[in-house]
Amino acid sequence: MGTREIAESIIFGLRSDGFRAYLVGGCVRDLLLHKAPKDFDVATNATPDQIQARFPQALRIGAHFGVVLIDNVEVATFRSDESYLDGRHPTEVRFESDPREDAVRRDFAINALFLDPASNEVLDYVGGQADLDAKIVRAIGDPPVRFKEDYLRMLRAVRFAARLNFSIEPMTASAIRELAPLVRYVSPERVREELTRILTEGSARKGLELLDDLGLLEIVLPEVARMKGVEQPPEYHPEGDVWTHTLIMLSMLESPSPNLAWGVLLHDVGKPPTFRVAERIRFDGHVEAGIEIAREIFSRLRFSNDDAGQIEALIANHMKFGVVHQMRESTLKKFMRLPDFDEHLELHRVDCSSSHRHLENYEFVKQKREEYGVEQIAPPPLITGRDLIAMGFKPGPPFSTALSAVEDAQLEGTARTKEDALALATAILQQASEPAST
Repeated sequence: MGTREIAESIIFGLRSDGFRAYLVGGCVRDLLLHKAPKDFDVATNATPDQIQARFPQALRIGAHFGVVLIDNVEVATFRSDESYLDGRHPTEVRFESDPREDAVRRDFAINALFLDPASNEVLDYVGGQADLDAKIVRAIGDPPVRFKEDYLRMLRAVRFAARLNFSIEPMTASAIRELAPLVRYVSPERVREELTRILTEGSARKGLELLDDLGLLEIVLPEVARMKGVEQPPEYHPEGDVWTHTLIMLSMLESPSPNLAWGVLLHDVGKPPTFRVAERIRFDGHVEAGIEIAREIFSRLRFSNDDAGQIEALIANHMKFGVVHQMRESTLKKFMRLPDFDEHLELHRVDCSSSHRHLENYEFVKQKREEYGVEQIAPPPLITGRDLIAMGFKPGPPFSTALSAVEDAQLEGTARTKEDALALATAILQQASEPAST
């Protein structure tokens, strides 16, 4: 049974007990736009206790707000909210019997629609259907009030406008510009998650441009805002400044992973502080500077270590594609076995395609990767430290040197057997143990 079928079975189960229940929110919006919803939510006048009495498997994930989870479908009781004091949580929640009360406390009109799955009737108390037709994102009621209730809604407005290719209604946009500094008080995790969704849910370029236009970019990612107006050498970047280059790259991505999208966004974040003009525009050390800046962003937005590590690797290695033809075979193979190398390859493709459009290095690496295959790029080691110990050598720093040399020889094809590897390692270790000549 699919998620929609589960949601509808919940609705019909609640109705059989005499309650009102509807599909609600983003799933209704997407269905009306003929898009496939990612999930389905249900709203009802049944209280959490009444829902759980009907569905004993229900999990109380936010009972204070009237939300329970049934087989991965969120079911929420109609509610109205009292005043907000912290820019996120209402001071009091009241359960309601009327869906109208639930609609008017939501964020945007396009997200406040109810759908009766039996009749396909849409309950629209706030003009959401008209906004879908007009392709606008409009805050319900007084926009400043709506945004002061939850500051994150300003970023959500950008996400919906970007993903749906809508505009933001003028009064709603004006309120965001006025209140943008309040985003500083949103938890880093929520900001990171919303930015990730802007980068990955479609039209990332429009999302970044809206963040900039509304004054949000300087608040949440000032390091990215500094890319604007930073010129690049036209012979390599005829498309324009660092900001334009990055936006074009983002527009070329199709369903990127979060790490790839962040890697593209930040790959040149070290260019603004390293800009200088010598015989031409130069960005010496921009990779190293970019890594340091990215680490500050990872810390501030509380990225996981795994995600931060991969994004940092994308930044650190993006310039290496320029010298792949000069790499030794062993170096090239080690390069191609970086974790999630497909992300490195895709970043390089859009980097070139958005600028000089020379894809020779991209095609070369793709060809070599197919030619080598996994067996040659990451073969099982011919020997380990245990083999060296078995031969009577004492563990120490020379072990690493010897094993690294053996690995390079294996990747180069000059050491093909265990005997070859042991002979090479023995020569290196014996040389290391000889006293230096005076």
